[in-house]
Amino acid sequence: MGQSKSKRQRRHDEKYNQSHIMYHGTSLSNACQIMINGFTPSTGGMLGPGVYLSKSYTKACAYPKSLPPGEEQVIIKARVRVGKVKRIDYQGHPLQYSWHKKGYDTAWVPPNCGMVPSGLEEDCVWDPKRIEILDISNMDGDSIDSLILYHIFGT
Repeated sequence: MGQSKSKRQRRHDEKYNQSHIMYHGTSLSNACQIMINGFTPSTGGMLGPGVYLSKSYTKACAYPKSLPPGEEQVIIKARVRVGKVKRIDYQGHPLQYSWHKKGYDTAWVPPNCGMVPSGLEEDCVWDPKRIEILDISNMDGDSIDSLILYHIFGT
C-alpha cells in the first residue's frame, strides 16, 4: 500500500519543481559549444555567477551585445527547472550576489523593477544541469540543426 503525499508536500513539490520556457541570446559558435558541453556559468554579472536567461524572447534578442565580424546571432530556447527562486527587485538587495549561498537555485529580477534598463525580466540559474535546450534558431527563425552542421563542417 503506497503512502500519499501530504498536502504540504504536494504544495512544496509544485512550488519547487516548476519549469519555465526561457531564452538565451548568444553567437552561433557559442551555441555550438553549448550544444557540445552544456552551459558554462558566467563568473559575474548583475546577480553574480550563473547562467543568465530570460522568459522574454525580446530580452534574449538583445544579446550578445556585440558579435565578431561574420558571426551569427542565435537564440537558445530552453526549459529551465527553476527550483527555489529568490526575487531580487532592487540594486543593493542583501542577496543580490549571494542568493545561491542561502539555498536558492535561481535569482529572478522581475520586470519594471528598475534593475534592468529595458524593464524586462531576467533570471540567473546557478546549476546549468537545470537547463534543457529545446531549440536553437537564428534571427530569421531558422532551426539551428542545419546551421550547426554548416558551421562545424562547412557543408
